[in-house]
Formats: sequence, C-alpha cells, structure tokens
Amino acid sequence: MNTFDSVKERLERDYVGEVQIPADKLYGVNSLRGYENLTVSPLTVAHYSDFRNAFAQVKWAAALANLDCGVLTNAQCDAIAQACQDVIAGNCDSSLIVDLLEGSGGTSTNMNFNEVIANRAQQLLGHEAGSYEVVHPNDHVNCSQSTNDVYPAALKIATHAMLGGLIAEVGLLAAEFDRKALQFADILHLGRTCLQDAQPMRLGQLFSGYASLTHRLADELAGVRSKLHTLPLGGTAIGTGFGAPAAYRAAVYQHLAAITGVAYKAPSNSFDAMQNMDVFSRVSGELRTCSASIAKIAADLTVLSSGPVAGLAEVKLPEAQAGSSIMPGKVNPVLPMSMIQLSFAVIGNDTAVAQAVQYGELEINHFEPVVSSRVFDSITLLTKGVRQFREKCIAGLTANAQRNRAHLTQSMAVATALVPKLGYAKVSKLARQSVSEGRSLLVIMEEAGVMSEAEAMAAIEKASRPVFDV
Repeated sequence: MNTFDSVKERLERDYVGEVQIPADKLYGVNSLRGYENLTVSPLTVAHYSDFRNAFAQVKWAAALANLDCGVLTNAQCDAIAQACQDVIAGNCDSSLIVDLLEGSGGTSTNMNFNEVIANRAQQLLGHEAGSYEVVHPNDHVNCSQSTNDVYPAALKIATHAMLGGLIAEVGLLAAEFDRKALQFADILHLGRTCLQDAQPMRLGQLFSGYASLTHRLADELAGVRSKLHTLPLGGTAIGTGFGAPAAYRAAVYQHLAAITGVAYKAPSNSFDAMQNMDVFSRVSGELRTCSASIAKIAADLTVLSSGPVAGLAEVKLPEAQAGSSIMPGKVNPVLPMSMIQLSFAVIGNDTAVAQAVQYGELEINHFEPVVSSRVFDSITLLTKGVRQFREKCIAGLTANAQRNRAHLTQSMAVATALVPKLGYAKVSKLARQSVSEGRSLLVIMEEAGVMSEAEAMAAIEKASRPVFDV
C-alpha cells in the first residue's frame, strides 16, 4: 500500500496519527476517520447516485458563486467544477467511502466530498493529490459553506430528484387502473362491506376507485415535492451566513438553478431553515400514505383472487411463480404480498424519520444522515415496488365475469336492488326464505310469481349504475 508523498505534512496539519491512503484513492484523512469510526451500514454516500450528484452540484454551484465573489481564482473554480462533474459521472465512487448512516451529523460526509473534489482538482491542475497546494478541501471546496447548510441542501435536492421517478411510476399505475376500469365496466360484481354481501355494482367501478386513489397519491407526492425547493444554502453554520461574502447567497442559487434545472431558492428565514426538518416529516408521511394505500389495493386483490376453488376467484392474477415447495400446482399472490410487505418497511422508515425530525437541537438537526437513509430507502422501495406491481400484476390481471355474476345473483345483495319495486318488508321476508332454504332469491321470487328473473336482473342492472354523475 502506497502513501502520498505529502502525507506527513497533511497528517501534522490535521493532528492525527500515522495513516496510509492508497495512491489510487482520492479521499483524505477526515474521510478515513469517518470511515473507521462511523461505518455501521453496508451503504456509502455514493450508493444513491442522486445524493452523490446533489452534493457535487452544490459544491459546483458554490465554486462558481465564490468565483463571482472574488474568493476563488478562475483556475481553482474550473478545476473544482470539473472535479464535481467527475463525481457526478461516477468516476470517484470508490473514494466516497463514508457510511450513508454515519453519526457525525453529516460532517464526515461533507468532508469526504470536499477531500475527493479537492484531490481530483489538484490532479487536474497537475499537482499531487493530498498536497492541497492549489485547491484545499476546507479553504476552497468548502469555501462559504458549512456542513450545516450543505448537507440538508443536498438531501433536499436528492429527494426532489428521486421523487420524480416515483411520481411517474404511481401515475403509470393509475393509468393502468383506468384501463382496467374500462375493461371491466360491464361486469356485474357483488359489492361487500365488512366482508359481507352488500349491494350490486360493476367490477369496473371498483377499479375506478383504485384509479382515483392512485391519481391522488401521485398528485400529493408532487405537491410535497414542490416543498423541497427552499434550501438553507448561504446560512453557513447556524443561519447567520458568517464566513460567506455578502453576494454569495444570491449567486449560489443562480448557479445551482443553471446546473440542476430546478429553481431552488433561499428561505424567508435562514434560522428556521437550519433548525427544522419538518418538510421531511411531510415527505415521509406521503411516502407512508402512498405505500399503505397501494397495500390496501394489494390486499383487496389477494381476497378477490382467492381460491381458485374454495375462494372468491373473481379476478385472476398473473401466475408469476410456483407458490409452494410441497403443494403441486399452488400459485400464491406473491406480487400483492410483496407490495404489502414493502409497505411495512416504508411505515417503519417513517417512524425513524419522525424521531430524527423531532430530535434536532437548537440551531441545527444533526440526525440528517438517518433521514437520508430512510427517505431514500422508502423512495427506492416504492419506485421499484410500484413498477413491479403494475408490470407483473395489474397489467395482466383478468376478471372472471361468470363468477362475479354468480356471486351477485346467488346472494342476498340483490335484495337491495328490489326494495324500490317491492318494498322493504316483502323483500326482507323473501331474503330470509332464501337464506333458510339455501336457494337463490331470484328463483324464489319467480316461483312465487312476485317478479320474473328477467325483471329482477333489469332492476339489478339499474341498481349497479351510479345515481350521480361521475
């Protein structure tokens, strides 16, 4: 294992003991200490590319703003900007070694990016990595910044980017439910409340409800995403902006907008922006709501597809894989089950986020790493899970029209449809007879000369149509 020639001077400056850093790595001693002291999970800060990119985008915009303010030279700014682009391209991932869940309040993460960008900039300028003669991690890459404003800014930028993919997937799921609602529009279906026979309806109406829900979920996610546009950049350590030139804040947002394509803006109160992470309670809450709502649909489908002989079997799910290692021919609703299980994890993540948001102290919240870890995990689980649910389950889902019709016509639920024509008391008496004899209510009515089966079906058809505009 080789060391940088200048490692002795660097170590003396940083007041640490003897260390060795591989010559092909770009991290420095602060990154190494963070790695050694705070690694608890299998994920590094480079694991989620959107988070890695967000940090680099902030450092890039900061360099341009510092050039505008006259505190960096053109050469320093250009080298830092190019180094940031190398980070975004994934060329430096092996040097981003700090754990995503590190416990230094984000300082180790920030210094890992500072050191990697500084060392890469040094190389681009023809100097040794580790010498920091021209570009220093703190003096230049971190100029006009603090971990306390950079980390939450990068967290918001990354979350904003990741939510875009999730919103698109939920929208596609909603569109698939729209298609199923049309496909099943004429299939008579037995509506149920409290798992008991209730009223006639159409299977398409059930799926239109699923479609409406998922459209709303996408809209609510988009709404909370827009709340991430306000960043604490320029506040430096506690919101005063101490350590940054007066013109820095306006410049950094201008450059960040050009780099990201998103109109990020300064907060109306920089102290609030530094102290509070309530927006992530809202983001995580919407992720929880999204997962729980789609899990409810998934649970419905496990019931509706149950059987195929002893259950409802009113819808048929695509057969993804064998359901048992011992029972031949058994096929389980694994895709809905996967969606339900995923929701448990997202709900757990939301609890962790709520705790982290609550336990910020005074001027900053130093539990941002766990918020990053849990929010990114929830978005990733949902994005992949919703896509899988749509492509492998909902798109290929079919309906058994005969089974749906039989369950409806053989149930007491048809009694509700006949009340307007025959009256509650008469229908109630016939319904009780149907139950006691175990025979169809429609057959009993026709035998008694009360109403023909054709007349009854016409009443059921009418009852299954909405009485209001939809």
